[in-house]
Amino acid sequence: MEMNQQYLDMFIEESKEHLQACSDLLLELEKNPNDISIVNEIFRSAHTLKGMAATMGFEDLADLTHKMENVLDAIRNEKIKVDSNLLDIVFESVDHLEAMITDIASGGNGKRDVSEIVEKLKAIEAGKQIPSSTPVQQEIAADVAVEEEISAGRYLIYDEYDITVLQQSKEQGFNAYEITVSLRQDCLLKAARVYMVFQVLEKCGEVIKSFPTVENLEEEQFDQNFQVAFISKDSAEEIQKKVSKVSEIENVVVVPLTDEMVRKASKEEIATKERQQQDLEKSNQAPTKQKEEPAKKETNASKQSAHSKTIRVSIERLDILMNLFEELVIDRGRLQSIANDVKHSELTETVERMSRTMGDLQNIVLTMRMIPIETVFNRFPKMVRSLSRELNKKINLEIIGAETELDRTVIDEIGDPLVHLIRNSVDHGIESPDVRKAKGKPEEGTVTLRAYHSGNYVFIEIEDDGAGINKDKVLKKAIERGIVTKESALSLTDKQINELIFESGFSTAEKITDVSGRGVGLDVVKTTIQSLGGSISIESQEDVGSKFSIQLPLTLSIISVMLVEIEKEIYAIPLSSIIETSIIKKSEILNAHNQKVIDFRGKVVPLIFLDEVFEVPRSEAFDDEYQSVVIVRKGDKLAGLVVDSFIGQQEIVLKSLGNYLKNIFAISGATILGNGQVALIIDINALMK
Repeated sequence: MEMNQQYLDMFIEESKEHLQACSDLLLELEKNPNDISIVNEIFRSAHTLKGMAATMGFEDLADLTHKMENVLDAIRNEKIKVDSNLLDIVFESVDHLEAMITDIASGGNGKRDVSEIVEKLKAIEAGKQIPSSTPVQQEIAADVAVEEEISAGRYLIYDEYDITVLQQSKEQGFNAYEITVSLRQDCLLKAARVYMVFQVLEKCGEVIKSFPTVENLEEEQFDQNFQVAFISKDSAEEIQKKVSKVSEIENVVVVPLTDEMVRKASKEEIATKERQQQDLEKSNQAPTKQKEEPAKKETNASKQSAHSKTIRVSIERLDILMNLFEELVIDRGRLQSIANDVKHSELTETVERMSRTMGDLQNIVLTMRMIPIETVFNRFPKMVRSLSRELNKKINLEIIGAETELDRTVIDEIGDPLVHLIRNSVDHGIESPDVRKAKGKPEEGTVTLRAYHSGNYVFIEIEDDGAGINKDKVLKKAIERGIVTKESALSLTDKQINELIFESGFSTAEKITDVSGRGVGLDVVKTTIQSLGGSISIESQEDVGSKFSIQLPLTLSIISVMLVEIEKEIYAIPLSSIIETSIIKKSEILNAHNQKVIDFRGKVVPLIFLDEVFEVPRSEAFDDEYQSVVIVRKGDKLAGLVVDSFIGQQEIVLKSLGNYLKNIFAISGATILGNGQVALIIDINALMK
């Protein structure tokens, strides 16, 4: 079937969004089985997907969605009731739909044997009873529901300037608020009431921004509600009282504005909400707009188009843009090298200005490639629900920091390791309800998935309040497998014992399940994370729980390095691995167990001579009283890399050596320097095994 590739790409992208929305909403429905509004939302997503699939000619996809839609329609018309078994079948339908979309995305026709799930859906629609294994009786506190409702209705977007203003205001002792004002339905002069509210606010503080915009508020282009971001030294109660005194005001909600609220929704998400709000306003005001003059209609149309501030850009184009920018970075280094040699003031000044501009451009290009980690996290609530039912456990998955952004190259690789770790926590971390009860714990276990930025790194933590790691059991198994000896086992710290579970093929599981064993696949997890330039560590306390912490670089394309020289060859060491550089005397080098070491701040640090590792040919023996050493770190391990001299710090573009040279020991890639010379980039993780 031939079709325009542009439309197919758009169909695939939007279908994935609708299916993700269905999964998220089904999880909400399981918590609130009587909330028909959630069913309506799922129904709308399914209906839209069905229409798109039929238009594109994917009949199997449209047919399965139609059957699922019939069940949802029966739920919202109160013909059938929601329970976990019914939701299992709807979830299974969504899984089939996702598989169909994946097949279409990979060039297939989306056909799949779904006869079994179709029969189940037909049986539900016909009102046949499904045996209930675990009744769903979860209630969500009213204040949480209200918070979610407020959250869902937020439309204010904060750019960098707004965030800076808010931060500076807080430093000066001001309080920041989001104020939502609702006018009465019978309010005749909405613009006048808005003006009066603004007058009241400006007497006790400053309005940072509003939604809708001031222009739209003045022209009454809004429904009954509007929002403002406001800073003041008054309390929320005082502000609420002052605004409520304006006549024809139905309700005023003043919420303290937190950093989390500012970061909570991405601009794209809020832009989508804005478009939805505009559509709602358009439908609400249809009778009025029919009476407006053509000139005013044109004005409104132009204002609505101004809200379309986001566009879809293919990943391929971003990759091309990144590659072109990487070439510019190399040329920048070349120009800086020439300017230093020529020592021409105007050339030097121009190059410095260009470097500053390229620094700003680099931030923009890298930011464009950043994707919220929620694209990975979104798959886990459904997975945990399925695993908990399979294992007869009660598990609550908490996700924190899903808005944290990572480079697309890292996002593509981090999904599978996280799946391993979460399965591990669910299967062997969290105990069964009766065991937890016997230990005095709540029957429901908690797995927390957390992400946050720190410096040039993103940290991802998977924490559970389960059984923890039995260190005696781990040591026993490690000795049995010959990973450690009985003698060396006595000197291992708790952290070193925990990290034994990352050894290849290591497992303490007495019974290997379809889900995981504590340690199964963890060697693969560690290898994958290290290949991304990251690291993983474990903290665990028996009967309290375990925490896996992953540290990843924000981006893999452009990195900061220390350039060093060995003979006439130049090597680059990533700054993220360097603790410090040092010059030592030869007399300070000691021998311990046939290994040359130095005493570094009270610690014995082994030395690695890079000229020996990389077999650098020397024209004459290198014999100097002083040695240049770069102290590097991998987890808790330290090492000193011995080089001839230091060149300096520089930002470089990481280039692959290609398939022909992919197995070079301890070399992760190469870069082209400003003078045209090639420098090899040292892989610290491989060097310090």
